[in-house]
Formats: sequence, C-alpha cells, structure tokens
Amino acid sequence: MKKNILEILKTYNLELNDQEVANQVKEIIASDFDSLYSVENLKKNFSLIDLTTLNSTDTHERAKSFADNVNNFRNDFDMPNVAAICVYPYQVPTLNENLKAEGVNIASVAGVFPSSQSYIEVKALECKMAVEKGADEIDIVISIGAFLAGDYQTVFDEIVAQKEACGKGHLKVILETGELKTATNIRTASILAMEAGADFIKTSTGKVPVNATLEAAHIMTQAIAEYHKKTGRMVGFKPAGGISTAKDAIEFYSISNRNLGEKWLNNEYLRIGASSLANNLLTEIHKIETGEEKTITYF
Repeated sequence: MKKNILEILKTYNLELNDQEVANQVKEIIASDFDSLYSVENLKKNFSLIDLTTLNSTDTHERAKSFADNVNNFRNDFDMPNVAAICVYPYQVPTLNENLKAEGVNIASVAGVFPSSQSYIEVKALECKMAVEKGADEIDIVISIGAFLAGDYQTVFDEIVAQKEACGKGHLKVILETGELKTATNIRTASILAMEAGADFIKTSTGKVPVNATLEAAHIMTQAIAEYHKKTGRMVGFKPAGGISTAKDAIEFYSISNRNLGEKWLNNEYLRIGASSLANNLLTEIHKIETGEEKTITYF
C-alpha cells in the first residue's frame, strides 16, 4: 500500500527557528571543539571520508589513479583507509576492476545527479545500473523543485523508487540544504527522506553556492536521532561540499558527537564527502605526530 507522506509528516513537529539553530551550533562548537581536536579523532575522520571526484572532465584513468592511491595507501600513522571512493556511474566499472583495498566501498552518484531533473524511470534505471556495475552505495538528490513547490509526495515516491532500484546497495539521499534555505525545510526533507527508506541523509552535492553548513548538520543529526527514537532504525549522516580542513572536519564531528553519540561515530553511519580533506588531514596528523611542517599530497 502506498504511503501518504503528508500524513506521516503530521506526526512530527517540523517547525524550527533558524536563529535558535544558529545559537545551538555556536554553543556546541564552543563547548566541544577543543576537547575533540585530537590525533585520534583526526584519524577517525580520515576513515569517514568518501574520497570524491565528480568533474565533467573525469576519465577512466583518473578513476583508476584514485583506486591505485587507495590501494597503495601506506599506514604510516597506524590509521585506517578512507571509507569509499565516490564517482559518476560511468567510472564504476573502472573502480570495480581496480579497487583492491580491503574495506573501501565503491560509491556512485546516480538519479541524474546533481539536478535530479528527469523522469523517475531514468533516475531509477541509473541507480540500478550503477549497482549492477559494482557500486556498493548510491548517492541521489531529491527533486528540489518539487519539494520547494510543496509536492512532498512526488519527492517521497521518487526516493522509494530509487531505493528499490538500488537493491542491495545502500542509498544516500542528498537534500541540497543550501537550496532549501530554512531550518524547517531542512528538517522536513530529512524526515521525508528517512521515511522513504534512505540509509543515509546527506547535505549537499558540492555543486551549488551554499553546501554543507554546521546549521544544516545540526538539524539533520537531530532529525536522525528523533527518527531513531521513534522507529529504532539507525540512519547515517554525510556532510559534503566545502569540507576541506581538519578544523572543518572536527566541527562537523562535534555536531554528530553531540546529537547522535558514539554508536554513529564510525564509517557505517557517518561519512564526509570530500576531495582535498584527505591530504589536509594527513598533513595535520603528520605535523602533530612529528612536529614537522610538511605538506602531504597522497591522494
């Protein structure tokens, strides 16, 4: 039986005050950041990274080079590898052929990323094909135009269809929070996506002017905690877009730590979508561990 998302949303309090959210974020960072900024947590954040290349100029050779670098990652500082490599669907077979590193997943954007402006049949087929070609995880974007027009049922039904098309693959649903603008919209989209079956909810594509923000992370992780309390199902969280420094990583980690707690602080339920963050974390870890100022460009 088809679910009515409007009726489901009525069971949640969706109204949030943007200024109150901003104040709560400031309090968390002021209280928790310094105690969480440690080598141990920097290494943990490295293990949360979805190492990402999503450029129109991407080639099979670039995808192979990402796989090779991950395969050859030297564990100089007693730390785990990244969580996944994220590419466009066309590069999935290349990763499937070349990625050998244990425990590193293949992630693919799909569903006509980043706009999500196409027929649901096309979006679902792209999800299905990416999994068939070897993707473990699929990152899609909600139909933002439909959401902003108030057509929540269409947004919900499309997520359901793409989740089904993923089969065994895990589905990460991108809310594009910078385009949703308000705290209430971000909370509503978070609940909608989880009720539709999202395994993760993700902030951004990295393709719009405003990407991951701490305020969006706060709203989304609070929604995840409430959804878990209500249903018993753990949903993951992935901030993405503009996260590039060790400081950025620990700020977002602080929000997840406060709102979700220890059970979520691993790469089964927490990811970071990034490209330059990996090298910057390695550089910072090297500096703290050795006292040597040295830029590391491993990836």
